Amino acid sequence: MLLQISAANGVTNGVTNAITSITNAAASTNAAASGNAAASGNAIEKLGAKMAAFETELIKLGTDYGLKALVAIGILVVGFIVTRAVGRTVQRWLDGQQMEPPVKTLILRVVRLLIMIGFLVVALDAAGFPITTVVAGIGVAGVGVGLALQGVLGNLVAWLTIIFTKPFRVGEYVEIAGVYGQVRNIELFSTFLTHADMSIVMIPNRKIIGEILHNYGKIRQLDLSVGVAYGSNMNEVLPLLRQILANNPRVLKTPEPGVGITALADCSINIAVKPWTAVPDCGPASAEIYAAIIEQFRAHKIEIPFPQREVRLLEKN
Repeated sequence: MLLQISAANGVTNGVTNAITSITNAAASTNAAASGNAAASGNAIEKLGAKMAAFETELIKLGTDYGLKALVAIGILVVGFIVTRAVGRTVQRWLDGQQMEPPVKTLILRVVRLLIMIGFLVVALDAAGFPITTVVAGIGVAGVGVGLALQGVLGNLVAWLTIIFTKPFRVGEYVEIAGVYGQVRNIELFSTFLTHADMSIVMIPNRKIIGEILHNYGKIRQLDLSVGVAYGSNMNEVLPLLRQILANNPRVLKTPEPGVGITALADCSINIAVKPWTAVPDCGPASAEIYAAIIEQFRAHKIEIPFPQREVRLLEKN
């Protein structure tokens, strides 16, 4: 009997301890859950506070700088419009002046650049940028850009040299270091030449300064020649050649064409024919003069000999 009572008491104590443990575990779990919920609530509150502060800062920045940015953009737009209007006015004035085309281009671009720089400075000031700091930054950046763009700046300096020293002008025929053609345009960085076949040659301006330059001007002297037989009457041939040149509308009257005997060759008397023409008329004039010489020589029975050899066979008798 006593053993049964002791066993029952042990079971009762075990159950009681188990219930106590479960109760404590549940209490701990509830406490932990309450703590986690409180921590999550605090984190959400902090995140909401940060978002609200960020929105407030954005509104403040928009209020402080948004209007300034709009004003700066408006100033730049007005500056662009004013620059174009002033540029057209200056262009009309330059068209009425007796100036070289490159000089007109230089004046027009400098005026536009100065006006745009002025509006840019005003726009930066309106946007709240410290002008002194911006100018200092541009100066420092300019040193690096200058070192990186030495070739480009060299072309620009050479362009200014060409404009002010005027070794050649637009429309003149020049030869530079083996390249030749009629000057079509003188740009900031390159000079363009046009060949008789309408092809275009672009020469960097820095390659022109310091090189040997042959400037033919706006007229050229043709170097033609024709041979006549030794039996020809020179008093008839030379006046006929001069008449052919006088009848050609492409040949200039001044300077006077040159016609004269240049050599006594093996089979012919060689005569030089050197008329002056405008640069665009060089090719057509040569063809027309040669055609007229052939026609007139045939009409006047003047022989144009061709190279030939006379071979004689001698007998030993």
